[in-house]
Amino acid sequence: MNVVVKESNIYEDLHQFSSYVPPIDLTFHQYLLLADEPILVHTGSMEQTEALIPQLKEILNGRTLKYIFVSHFESDECGGLSLILKHFPEAKPICSEVTARQLSGFGIAKDVLVKKPGEKLISSDYELEFINYPSEMHLWEGLLLIENKRGIFFSSDLVFGFGESHNTVIEGNWKVEIDSITPQQVSDSEARAKLQQTLMQLNPKFVATGHGPCLKF
Repeated sequence: MNVVVKESNIYEDLHQFSSYVPPIDLTFHQYLLLADEPILVHTGSMEQTEALIPQLKEILNGRTLKYIFVSHFESDECGGLSLILKHFPEAKPICSEVTARQLSGFGIAKDVLVKKPGEKLISSDYELEFINYPSEMHLWEGLLLIENKRGIFFSSDLVFGFGESHNTVIEGNWKVEIDSITPQQVSDSEARAKLQQTLMQLNPKFVATGHGPCLKF
């Protein structure tokens, strides 16, 4: 498959990488927060990662990739992780305990940072906070991520849209997005209600989606 990845500086120092797959009418996004300790959010599939790496290196311009955040174990979230680590061996994956166990089954176990909901990772210019994510298909415990200083919420598959959506930002309503989380996304009604209650406590300025247009408030 010939993958084309488009890059844009979509919000402050956040860079978006997008690839559109016409047969399923879906755009896949990865993000680089170009902070003091750069962090990549998701890798894409192996094919997407191969197209991503040259652009990632160009933007980093010799800087070290510090972290790779993986919200849950699925091909577009971490399918190219081994390839990213080959090119950036000093980078450390960040994920939940369940995701770490899944990655270890594919030989990725070194220097993985396991985070729990409510924990934070703080550098000189960002504050990452981790949120429980009962991710589909099997409600494996994953993580959602918010960067508190900039107000960027990385929604993974919770805020979802079809179509081609590179460098697309629309006005959003946070409560509407939370209320719109479906049983197909989180099938357990109790877990879904708890997640919605947790998200309602947040006040993001920008939602960096895994698929579809990003949102600003």
